[in-house]
Formats: sequence, C-alpha cells, structure tokens
Amino acid sequence: MSKVESRPYSLTEEFGSSVFNDATMRERLPKETYKALKKTIDEGTPLLPHIAEIVANAMKDWAIEKGATHYTHWFQPMTGITAEKHDSFISPTVDGKVIMEFSGKELIKGEPDASSFPSGGLRATFEARGYTTWDCTSPAFIRDTTLYIPTAFCSYTGEVLDKKTPLLRSMEALNKQALRILRLFGNTTTTRVITTVGAEQEYFLIDKELFDQRKDLIFTGRTLFGAKPPKGQEMEDHYYGTLKERISAFMKELDQELWRLGVYSKTKHNEVAPAQHEIAPIFGTTNVATDHNQLIMDTLKKVALRHGLVCLLHEKPFAGVNGSGKHNNWSMSTNDGQNLLDPGNTPHENAQFLVFLCAVIKAVDEYADLLRASAANAGNDLRLGANEAPPAIISIFLGDQLTDILEQIENGGARTSINNGELKIGVSTLPALPKDATDRNRTSPFAFTGNKFEFRMVPSSASISGPNFVLNTIVAEVLSKMADRLEKATDFNAELQSLLKEIVTNHKRIIFNGNNYCEEWIKEAERRGLHNIDNTVDAIMALTDEKNIRVFEKHGVLNKTELLSRCEILLETYIKTINIEALTMLDMAKRQILPAVIRFTGDIASTITSIKATGLNVDISAQSELLEETSTLLAQLKKRIADLEKAASDAANFNGDTYEHAVIYRDVVLAKMSELRAVADKLETIVDEKLWPFPTYGQLLFNI
Repeated sequence: MSKVESRPYSLTEEFGSSVFNDATMRERLPKETYKALKKTIDEGTPLLPHIAEIVANAMKDWAIEKGATHYTHWFQPMTGITAEKHDSFISPTVDGKVIMEFSGKELIKGEPDASSFPSGGLRATFEARGYTTWDCTSPAFIRDTTLYIPTAFCSYTGEVLDKKTPLLRSMEALNKQALRILRLFGNTTTTRVITTVGAEQEYFLIDKELFDQRKDLIFTGRTLFGAKPPKGQEMEDHYYGTLKERISAFMKELDQELWRLGVYSKTKHNEVAPAQHEIAPIFGTTNVATDHNQLIMDTLKKVALRHGLVCLLHEKPFAGVNGSGKHNNWSMSTNDGQNLLDPGNTPHENAQFLVFLCAVIKAVDEYADLLRASAANAGNDLRLGANEAPPAIISIFLGDQLTDILEQIENGGARTSINNGELKIGVSTLPALPKDATDRNRTSPFAFTGNKFEFRMVPSSASISGPNFVLNTIVAEVLSKMADRLEKATDFNAELQSLLKEIVTNHKRIIFNGNNYCEEWIKEAERRGLHNIDNTVDAIMALTDEKNIRVFEKHGVLNKTELLSRCEILLETYIKTINIEALTMLDMAKRQILPAVIRFTGDIASTITSIKATGLNVDISAQSELLEETSTLLAQLKKRIADLEKAASDAANFNGDTYEHAVIYRDVVLAKMSELRAVADKLETIVDEKLWPFPTYGQLLFNI
C-alpha cells in the first residue's frame, strides 16, 4: 500500500478560505447580482430585496459545502465583546425530513432579545425586542459549523444599541465632507473616501494551570495581589527576543486560524514585559478592521487554551511592568488608491495633504476630551502614564519636518521641506539607509508616523469602534467647516493659505514633540490649556458636554439620547468592574491569604516554643523578630480587610446619581483596595513560599 503524503500548507490557498469574500462572490453570484451588491458595498446604494435573496441562497450553498449547519447574526453590543445566536438552516418537510433554507429576509434581519444587553436606560427589562441588520460591507465567514454574518444592532424603537452602527454612520459622515474638499481641489473622479485602520494588539500569555489557581485572574483578568519578583523587564531582554517553542507553536496556529478568516495578520513578536507579546495586521477599511480586531481577540483566547495557555487582554494584568494597549493606526484613503495623509516628497507644496493634516490637528485639539473618553476604562487608568503607555494628556507628535512646515505657514507660507537624507552606518559592507524625515516618539498618545496617525492610548481589551467613530466624526466636523469656508471663497488659494495659517496659530498648542513622561510637560500642558483627564469617571463625562452632543447629532452619528445612554453604560461598567475586583480581593484575602499567614505565624511560634523547651541558651531573636513583624502585618491585613469590606458595602448600597456612585468607587473603594494590597504584597515577601496560597509574579511571568 502506497503511503499517502500529507499536502503541504499553502498560505495563498488557505487565506480567506472561510470567508465569503469578493472572489467567492464573483464566482458564485450572477454577474448582475454581483455588480449590484458591489455597488452597495462601494458606493452605499440601497440593497434591493431580490438581490439579498439571491445572495442569501449563494451564501447558504457555499457555507453548507464548507460544513456549516447554522448561521448567526454576529453583532457588537455595548458589552465590548461580540454576541451571537445560532440558528440552523433546517426547515421541516411534510414527509418528516428537512431541507436547508436561508432567505434574503433571514440574511438581512435578525431578532435577538435586546433586554439583557446594556442600554443605558433606552430599554426597560420587559421591552425585549431588538433587531440586527446585515452589514454587507464586512464579509461573512465560517467558524466551526456556523456562518457568521456581521450585523448592526438596534432596539425596537430604533435607538442604537451597538458599537458597529455609529462607526458606519461616522464613516459616511467623513466620506461626505472629505469629498467636498477633494472637489475643491479639482478631483472629480474619486467617488468615496474611507478611513483605514491597522490595530496592533498587545497581550500576555500565562500557563493555564497557574491561571486556574488565581481567583483574581479568573474573575477580573488582572492580578489584584502580587509582590514584585526579583526580575521584571529591567534587563530589556524580552522585547523582540527569540520566541520560546511553546509560544512559537501558539503563534503559528494563531496565524493560520486568522488567515483562514481573511484577517491580514502580518507581524508577531515578544513585547517589552516578560510573557507579553504583540500581533499586528495590515490596514483595512475601518469597520472591517474593527470586526477583524474582535476576531483577533477571540481567536487569541481560543488558540491559547489549545496550547495550555491563557491569553490576558487586560490593560494592566501585572503591576510594575508594561501594560497592554492597542495602537490604533488611522488614515484616510480614496477608493482610487490615494492616501490623503501621505505627505509625498515635498509636503510643503502638497496643499491637499496640508488641508487634511490641519483638519486632524484642529479636530484633536477641539475634541481632545472626546478622544480621551473613547480610550477610557478602569483597566486603562492603571496603564496610562508609564511603562511605554502614553499619559492621559492628549497631544500630537508631528516630527521635525511637518512641525517646520507648519511654522513656515504661520509665518507667511511654506517654501521648503527638511530633507530625509541617508544614514551611513560606517561599515563598508553595509549599505547606506534612506533616512526618514523625522524620528518616532513612543511617549506620544497621538503620533504622525509617515502617512497615518497612531493613537496609542486605546485599551487592549476594548473594541476599536469607539476611538474610530470619534476620530471620524470630529475630523468630518472640521472638514465640513473648512469646506463651508472654501466653497464661498472668491480667491481659493488666498483663502486656503489664510485658513491653514489660522488653524496652525490657534491649534499649535496641541503639538508636542518632546518627552510626554516628564514633569515639565505636565506643567507646560496646563499652561497651554490642554485637558489632563487622568481617570475614566471624569473622562466619560465628556460625552455629556453640549459641544460634543452637537457634533454627533449634526453628522447623524448619535443623537443626544443615544449618547447619554452610552455615558450611563460606561459609568455602570466602571462601577461593576471595581465592585467585582473589590469582592474578589476580599475573597482572596479572607479565605486564602489570611489563613496562610496565620499558619505561618503559628509555625514560627511553634518553632520558638520547641527551641525554648530544649532548655538550651540559644539566640532566638531572629525567630522572635520575624514573628513580631509578621503578626504586626497580620493585624494590619485584618484591619485593611475590614476597611475594604465596609467601603465596598457602602458603595454597593449607594442609591444616588450614577456619576456620584462611580466617584465613590474611584475615590474610596479603589483606595481601600490599594491599602489592602500593599500589606498583602509585603506579607508575600515574608511568608514561606510553600504556604503562599497562589502563584506569584515570578511563576506567572517566567514559567512558560
């Protein structure tokens, strides 16, 4: 019998094999149907019912051939994760059999129960009906035996209950205003402007056996206790280091899973902190990139488990080392391939680029509070401001070349650009390197990086929808005002120069190319009048500002009711997060740490008693001092437990305003949690390692 050879893995064949993508649609749809669907996807024309019917049938046949038995409307409620309800394709026949059916109506519309999702008061518990509607601009895909259909989600009364809908609306708003600008520059061929995103995802991997022994990781995703280990990240040897075999195997399977789903997973490497890693995809249209990032997070968790690992997406799972963020690389492109944020070789002569650049600068300055709110959650409060995470102050890094050009504009007109030049390394066998016009700034929250802006403040566990629909909306607003003014100009060039000079003069305060970590910058930012919103509770309240409500309503992204409901949801999420953490701390402290310390002090006391019983005249001062120190800390631990217990109980029973409720958790409960942790972490460094009730930082970060 001949041995059957296994077929080698082919990335080009496997990529997108589980996706109902453009190639599959072109192959399976009638020509006219394909054209009509593409027109809807590319130009935003309405999707006709008979087109949906044909697409649904072709999608069903393709999915069944791939082994699918069910379909689900895959949506993104305000929980921050995705939701899915699986329905089979089966339909009964009169002879007791079944046939596989899937209609255009089932493709376009679903009816999940909306009552159990966060609504911020938009829906009462008894008002259950909600609707999902197909987002045809993001391709359907197959996971396991289910066809996943990306959808938007709204309530029975039409209010938005998800993260996808405002993103799609914001993309439409920016497209409309950006086209007005392009028309002023004589561009009559571009029909659509899209925003593109590449979201770098940071994460930690730890051994599952160790994870299962820590209640804090299980319930909250981060360690609530943990003394600093002998080694952290100070040797800087993990960053870009050689991948361990176990991690490499995980990453290989992760890539293959994502490639099959059409996710352009491009880069993988070790990050700065021990046990920390990063994955980065190629840029994609913003709503598709948002869907892909949700897939990346979900796939990270699933594949990790297959390798006996657990993926942690929390912003600060370990104190004292780098936290995890999501670097949101954002740009604007036309349907005919032009990047509107590409400065070209002579940016000082590229007036169109300067218009879009200045629009972003003005938008970020005027709506910095909104941008800060879009990156706010309880985990990010622990991350921002240290260990390579940007501070809470929003500023823009432009680099030397663009900063110089803006200074020239302010002083009368840009005439030159700083040359890039070459970097000569001084070794004859090494070629000279083309040098970028400016360095990079890893401390900046919003940095220009060549042909895009990198928003580095985004939390690692969050959907990128929020930051991007804010970015799209505020830039659309500035573009609309610029277009209003330029369309009325009798001398376009003169008015354009005046407008750019005005923006630079009024908004240069947001530009900062220095070290965002230094104390001097905090003082300088205050002098400039920049926001320094250092906590989530205050950041969320930016959603209630009248100017922010107006900008969302003007561009049809969110109405006032929808926006205020989001404020309520985010505050409630913060409250629940801190409450769960406090209760978990109490559980661990009372049922694990306290008994372990009591046992340890008992062992010391027994040792002292045994030595004394020998009658020998020996020095037992070391044992006595250790017993005294541990017993003192034990008493402090008991008091700190009682303090946190009272604070958590008082906070849970508070019946006032949601904002005030959140403030109590921020100012009182978190403070008591910190006090309890300080004592417990000190005890961890004293108590016998064999008696300590759960794995330490040293084990979690280095035992893979």
